[in-house]
Parts: sequence; C-alpha cells; structure tokens
Amino acid sequence: MGQNMIAETVKWVGGIDGVLEMIDQRRLPTEYVMLKVRSVEQLHEAIRTLAVRGAPAIGVSAAYGPVLALQWLEKPRNMQEAVDHAVKTCDYLATSRPTAVNLFWALDRVRAKTKGVAAEPEATSRRLAEALLAEANAIHAEDVEMCKRIGENGEKFIRDGFGVLTHCNAGALATAGQGTALSVMFEAQKKDRRFEVYADETRPLLQGSRLTAWELQRAGIKVTVICDNMAGFLMKQGKIQAVITGADRIAANGDTANKIGTYSVSVLARHHGIPFYIAAPSSTFDLSLSTGAQIPIEQRDTSEVTWIGSTHVAPDNVGVYNPAFDVTPAQNIAAIITEKGVIESPNPDRIRALLG
Repeated sequence: MGQNMIAETVKWVGGIDGVLEMIDQRRLPTEYVMLKVRSVEQLHEAIRTLAVRGAPAIGVSAAYGPVLALQWLEKPRNMQEAVDHAVKTCDYLATSRPTAVNLFWALDRVRAKTKGVAAEPEATSRRLAEALLAEANAIHAEDVEMCKRIGENGEKFIRDGFGVLTHCNAGALATAGQGTALSVMFEAQKKDRRFEVYADETRPLLQGSRLTAWELQRAGIKVTVICDNMAGFLMKQGKIQAVITGADRIAANGDTANKIGTYSVSVLARHHGIPFYIAAPSSTFDLSLSTGAQIPIEQRDTSEVTWIGSTHVAPDNVGVYNPAFDVTPAQNIAAIITEKGVIESPNPDRIRALLG
C-alpha cells in the first residue's frame, strides 16, 4: 500500500501509564478522528458502539484493557488484588460483543499471562502491568504479521481483469495490520494486477460504503459501491469473478459467521458458479463449536434499522429484527484463506490438519 497506507487503526502510545489510541470509525468517512481511550469503561463503550470494529481489531483493543485497568488501581494492598482486578476486567470486556471470537481469544491469552505472573514468587503489580502490556503488544504484532501472510496466501485468487465483490469491511480498519479480505487485494495490487472491487454498502451501518470504499480509494484500487440488493444482478452480468469476505467466527466444520448479508451473497455466488472465499486468521476459528448453528448471533438496537444518520426512515413503533451477523455454510465456501495456508473446500478434517 506504500504511501496510501492509512494510520494504524489501533495502537498503544507510551509505557504502562500510556494510552490506547484508535480511529473512531463511527465518524468515517467524513471525519478522521483519533480516539484516546484511557479507561476500561471507555474501551467497553468503544467496542460496543463500533468505534472500533472487526474481529481482529476488537481482540487487539481488548488485550490492552487490563493495562488501562491497573492504571486506575490505586496502590493495591497486595498482588492478589491486582490479579483479581485484571481478571475482572477481562470478564467485563468479554460482555461488550458476543460473536467475534477473537475478543475471547485475546482475553484468554491475557488471563493466562495474568495467572503466570501471579505464580512468580517476587511478582508485583508493576511487574504484572509490564507483562500484560508486553502480551498485548505481542498480540498486536502477531495480528500485523498474520494480515500480511493472509494477503500473500490469497492474492493468487485475484487475476487481471477480475471483478471482486466484498461485503462489510475486512481491511486495515478491522485489524491491527492491513486487513484480511482487503489484504488479499492489497497483495494482488503489489503484483501489478488490474482489477475492480465492488463493495456492498452493507446495511444497516454501511461499513462497505463508509469504510471499505474509503480504504480502497486511498490505496489506489478501483472501487465501486453497490447497494446490497444489487450483487446478484452484477453476477448475472458477468461482472463478478470472485467474492472475498472476512469472518467473525468459524466453526470446526467451516461454517462461518460474518456481517449480516454474507450468507445471501454466498448463495448467489454458488448459483452463478463464482468462488466464494473467506479470509481470516487462525484465531477466528472456534473448534469448540461443531457447526455454525452454535455460533451466538448478536442482536443490535432497532434504531440502526429505523434511522439512517439523523433521518427516521420507518414508522414509529414498527417491529424490527436486527441481527448483526449470519452464518454461511461451509459448502458455499470455496476456500478459507489463513496466515497458515489455504483450506480448500473446508471440512473438519482439513481445518484440523491445517490448524494442528
């Protein structure tokens, strides 16, 4: 992406007394604002209200939460108080959003690190804070590297002249690095391939038109925004040769939860004989769930559907159903692109073979 690379979506500034900075994605694309997060409560709200969003970015952000929490713990009476405070912070942040498994994966790592430090004979609250900051920084760095590897493993699926459809936003704004689905496009761009991306607007919060189009335009990749209900017609016209999306949780059989509307796109792609790809890090897999039917689906506020910005677009008191995600069955997925490699025609055996 070179000079077009956007600023880091999430970054920690300073030492154990530092601050978590993130792009406030609620205000894009009209305003570019860096949000300074100084408390766990502010972080929880940022995740819940989608100031930070995208499964990897949520996980990275949450990992810094216990470091912020320890800043507000005035002179702990003993080491156990600091440990309890860090663990409770993890439990609290886990309530912010239910579907993206990277959140729970990152918090589990932080809990494990907390328990490891607690077992050290000479451990102090300062030592705990330093260890947790190092762990969060490691999660951040790993995500940056994972994003690049996903792109390198998937760029072969985009050829010259392709039209590529994507749904929601799985770019740098959704991660600590250059994204998952969009990373594939950025790496194909580095190979000098010429292609066009069609970005579904992604109702109700328009992450495609607001965020994906903004990222791709800044990166110099040709992008066209379409309404969600236009995808099938473009496929029929022969304008789409591949579909690539991200994921928020992948079950052991390859069933994949992603932004609402992804399932519909996968059905259309299958009908038209177009390969449908998922790009996601290994941390997005939840092998404790045998199928996608077990993935918890977040239900969001009705106002997201009945209002667009400051405009009311539905009758007062009308019934609203607003699931944030749906589940695409594995049989609709041509391949899952991960940092460890590509799982073609995903099934439980192939997934376990790659993830080890």
